[in-house]
Amino acid sequence: MRIEISKELAAGPAMAGGVRFRKPTSEDGAAVWRLIGDLDALDDNSMYCNLLQCTHFADTCIVAEHDDEVVGWVSAYLPPSKQGTLFVWQVAVAPKMRGRGLAKSMLKALIERDVCEDVSHIESTITRDNDASWGLFRSIASEFDGDLTERPHFRRDAHFGGEHATEYLCRIGPIDTGDMATAA
Repeated sequence: MRIEISKELAAGPAMAGGVRFRKPTSEDGAAVWRLIGDLDALDDNSMYCNLLQCTHFADTCIVAEHDDEVVGWVSAYLPPSKQGTLFVWQVAVAPKMRGRGLAKSMLKALIERDVCEDVSHIESTITRDNDASWGLFRSIASEFDGDLTERPHFRRDAHFGGEHATEYLCRIGPIDTGDMATAA
């Protein structure tokens, strides 16, 4: 199943390949927390953190549902000190939904929202061993014809006390979202 994003899908609860994208609500916090907890590659947050993301940051987060189950999640926000930048915190896809382009489709749908109208750059931090995230961000950079740069950001010893691998700041841009903005 290949999921294509159309303005209709980005705009609301339309279906594509049986997958529905929408803004999260407070009722999604526990399901998002469980999805992230089931994935070894992602750092766990508290359920309360995911609840705050689903409410305070709903405009810049997206949930993917299939058969009334949360199968995908992107958490992101607009850093106040970096105008025009969307920072992607986490991307989660249930194992049964992998290989279908769901992560890229969710990120594209998120970028198409009105709230991201002025976004010219996308950032995230990624560890060197996270091949899936590097692949996603390379694909997004290619799709939006934006440069992809990287540099060490949060270092293993200086920031994580040797307990976590260095996170590299991945920056894509400038991108042109142009006429893509919708009310999603």
